[in-house]
Amino acid sequence: MLRAMRLDRRMLPMAMGLVALATPAAAADSLTVVTYGGAFESAANKAFFEPFTAKTGIRIVKEEYDGGLAKLRGMVEAGDTTWDLIDMETSDAIAGCDEGLLQKLDPKLLGDTSDFIPGAVLPCAVASMVWSTIYAYDTTRLTTAPTTIGDFFDLGKFPGKRGMRKSPKAALESALMADGVPAGDVYKVLGTPEGLDRAFKKLSTIKSQVVWWDAGAQPAQLLADGAVSMTMAYDGRIQVARTRDKRPFAIVWDGQLYDYEWWGIPKGARNADASKLFLEYASGPDTIWKLSRYIAYAPPRKSAMLKIDQAILPYLSLAPDNMKNSLRIDAQFWADNFDSINNRFLTWLGQ
Repeated sequence: MLRAMRLDRRMLPMAMGLVALATPAAAADSLTVVTYGGAFESAANKAFFEPFTAKTGIRIVKEEYDGGLAKLRGMVEAGDTTWDLIDMETSDAIAGCDEGLLQKLDPKLLGDTSDFIPGAVLPCAVASMVWSTIYAYDTTRLTTAPTTIGDFFDLGKFPGKRGMRKSPKAALESALMADGVPAGDVYKVLGTPEGLDRAFKKLSTIKSQVVWWDAGAQPAQLLADGAVSMTMAYDGRIQVARTRDKRPFAIVWDGQLYDYEWWGIPKGARNADASKLFLEYASGPDTIWKLSRYIAYAPPRKSAMLKIDQAILPYLSLAPDNMKNSLRIDAQFWADNFDSINNRFLTWLGQ
């Protein structure tokens, strides 16, 4: 079509730009995107994948995985990377970049990077959304509504089982906040032997009543079944249960632990140019906020937050009222300390 146009010198730069934009689309007819599946993938499909395909003609091939870097590491070492784009947790995004398993990103793809909230752009990854570990309860089963992170640990005032992820991450931070440690001091305290002892001591006060879960879909089911009176959970999963399944659940935002989900392009990705085109599209301020229409996760761009439907805003982690006593998970702390703390956690579980 461009060859059929008669161009003067003033139109040449614009025409060259159109050719450059079309090149990635021409280079690939599909893009293999790996996610954790579930509610997030379903929402991403509506907010990002389907509109991207309609815009570019590039078909999205979806795969699921359980996280971690083992499979990606094997692909890169074998020189046979079959993934083009990966949905990652913060710790994996940082480690993947450090190990050379992810490609460095050109910040120009993302536009004004100062528009992203602090920490939402890494050398090899860009945040797709903000999620939180909160706790929730069934409003029909509790006569008094809990309001603080301390209430989760108060078996006297709020008797009943508690649901928690079988991991020291989030559990120990919550224990310290429930024990009176200000959110801003949690990692300073947790980084000392005395602080670690304090966290485990507080966690021990409810240990006999904890039902441990492994998968993100389990907390909502535990609540629905009446197996627990309260449970820690991922905020978006509880909101899906509320809106789609009409469950009478409520979230307590006090003490929420928030973090980012990331997009990363693997080293050796066969369709890296198409992946960059996707990141440019999905990370843009006019697109990234649309995920919140389908699942209650907040966009990591300031301007995108201004586009959020006011009816949805109160259910997002970044809403001002929900951030009053919040803590961002320190991925570097856990990268440095997870193995040793997890060994102690596993020992503690068996005692």
